[in-house]
Amino acid sequence: MEVHNRVVLVTGGARRLGRAIALHLARHQARVVISYRTAAVEARQTIRSLEQAGALDAMALRADLSRAADVTRLMGRIAQRFGRLDVLVNSAANFERTPFATLTERQWDHALDTNLKGPFLCALSASRLMRRHGGGKIINIADWAGVRPYRHYLPYCVSKAGIMGLTKALAKELAPTIQVNAIAPGPMLPPEGMGRAERTRIVQRVPLKRWGRPQDIANTVLFLIEGTDFMTGSTVFVDGGQLIA
Repeated sequence: MEVHNRVVLVTGGARRLGRAIALHLARHQARVVISYRTAAVEARQTIRSLEQAGALDAMALRADLSRAADVTRLMGRIAQRFGRLDVLVNSAANFERTPFATLTERQWDHALDTNLKGPFLCALSASRLMRRHGGGKIINIADWAGVRPYRHYLPYCVSKAGIMGLTKALAKELAPTIQVNAIAPGPMLPPEGMGRAERTRIVQRVPLKRWGRPQDIANTVLFLIEGTDFMTGSTVFVDGGQLIA
């Protein structure tokens, strides 16, 4: 599948990793839709950047992806504007420190609703739209910590393990017309508030001895769209070798 002129939805595309993915696809002249929940200002700025980068069309839509009604409305707006959806990139997620000693049900629900339920609802609704036009591709953003969880982020790690399982299950359910794969990043963007000492400790544990770049993930998304049509149910680790460290 060529990206040119395809309709692509990048959830959480207003900032950070999602923004980098959306911009990369805009440079290849996709029609890019980004979703956001609270980042309205960033979304408007990103739309301008997408248009400048070469997107054939760009649109930002607000949605709470943990609510089925919002997801249905989101897909309806896409169908109304473009008549189709070719690629879904499930990038929206939260990453919150949740020490086990003080972990609450609310924190658990917040992580699982955003990071796992949201991608499921988006894939469910998007796949129905894709099938009207012969198929498409779904790319889920997981995390290497879904395989090797680390302390103080239990709900997040469980949600990303769930994304890998969801990817495999969706790949079976949606074959042969829709291919579903995941990307598991390693250290890419330090969370807000992370100190220099902690960032340095993380790098020391990575075999390649550096942080990755959002562009590394954007390049992998492009590969999964254009590079092969004979891959589904896989998780690609882009982690600097951290999984084997």
